[in-house]
Amino acid sequence: MKFLSPRTLQISILRLSLRRLSTTTTAASATTINTTSLDHPNPRTRTPLEKQFETWLQNLKPGFTHSDVNEALRSQPDPDLALDIFRWTAQQRHYKHNHDTYLTMIESALYGKRYNTVETLIEEVLAGACPASLPLFNTMIKFCCGRKFLFNRAFDVYKKMLKSDDAKPNLETYAMLFNSLLRKFDKLNVCYVYLHAVKSLAKQMKASGVIPDTFVLNMIIKAYSKCREVDEAIMVFREMGLYGCEPNSYTYSYIARGLCEKGRVNQGLGFYREMRGKGLVPKGSTFLILICSLAMDRRFDDAIEVTYDMLHNSMSPDLLTYKTLFEEMCRDGKGNEAFELLEGFRKKDSFMNEKTYNTLLNGLHFVSRDI
Repeated sequence: MKFLSPRTLQISILRLSLRRLSTTTTAASATTINTTSLDHPNPRTRTPLEKQFETWLQNLKPGFTHSDVNEALRSQPDPDLALDIFRWTAQQRHYKHNHDTYLTMIESALYGKRYNTVETLIEEVLAGACPASLPLFNTMIKFCCGRKFLFNRAFDVYKKMLKSDDAKPNLETYAMLFNSLLRKFDKLNVCYVYLHAVKSLAKQMKASGVIPDTFVLNMIIKAYSKCREVDEAIMVFREMGLYGCEPNSYTYSYIARGLCEKGRVNQGLGFYREMRGKGLVPKGSTFLILICSLAMDRRFDDAIEVTYDMLHNSMSPDLLTYKTLFEEMCRDGKGNEAFELLEGFRKKDSFMNEKTYNTLLNGLHFVSRDI
C-alpha cells in the first residue's frame, strides 16, 4: 500500500470539499429559481376591454358572416371596442364588410360621439369600401348636413347616389338636402347664390320621379320667397294639389311675407285672408311684417284688424311694429285715433308692460307735437 504524503493528502481533501460545495450551491440555486418562478409568474394584466375583445373573437368562429359581425357590433356598447372588432374582422381572409356592417359601425360611432371615426368611415364608403345602400347613404347625408364644414360632402354623397342602381335618392334624401340649403339663406345677398342649387335639386327630384310632400314643397316656397321671387313661389303653391299636398300655415306665411317684402301688400293680405278663412294661424313674424306693410301703405283699418287678430291668437306685436303703426297714423293726421287705439291695445295685449306702454305714449306725444 502506497502512502500519500501529508501535502498531497491535504490537497485532495480540499478539492473534494470544493466539489461538494459547488454541487450543493448549484442545486440550491436551481431550487430557488424554480420556486421563485412558480410563486411569482408576474404576467401582464389584461384590461377589461382586452378581455371583452378576446371574448368576441372567440364568439366569431372561423367562417363568420356579415350577420355575425353585425350582432357583435350591435351588442357592444363601447364604440371603441366595436371599432376594434370592425377593423379586426376586415383583416380576415375571405371576408369583406358590406353596407349593413358599415351602417351599424357608423351608428355605433354616432351614439358614442366618435365623430372623427364617422368621417373616416364615410370617406371609406365613398371610396368604394362597400356596396351602396339607401339607409347607409341617407345616414351619411344626415351626418354631413348637421355639420357646416361637411356641407359639400353631403352633396358628394348625393351625387354618388344618383349614379348608383341600389341607392337612388328618396324623399328623405331631398328633404335633408333642401333643409341644409335653407340654413344658408340668412342674408338676402347670400340666398341668391344657393337659390340656384334649390332650383337644380327640385328639377332633379321631379326628374327622378320622387313625389314631394308638403314639408319639401314648403322649403322650396320659402327659398323663393326669401329671394323675393314670389311668382315662382306662387307657382309651386299652385302645383301642390297635383302632388296631393295641402298648403298649411307655413305655406301661406312664406308667400304672404314674400309678397309684402316685394311691395305687393294687397296680394299678401289676400293670402293672409285665405289662410285665416281655412282656420290657419300665421307665424308671428308674418303678422308683424303684414301690420307694418299695411301701415306704411296707409291701410290702417286692415292693419288694425290684423293686429287685433294677432292679439286674439295670444301673440303680441313688438315695440317697433306698434311704433310703425302709430307714427304712420299720426303722419296721416290720425293722431287722436292713435291715442285711442293705444288704450284699446293696452287692454287686449296681456304682454304689454308699463315700460312699453309709456314708451309708446311718449312717442305719440312727440310725433303729434311735431306734426
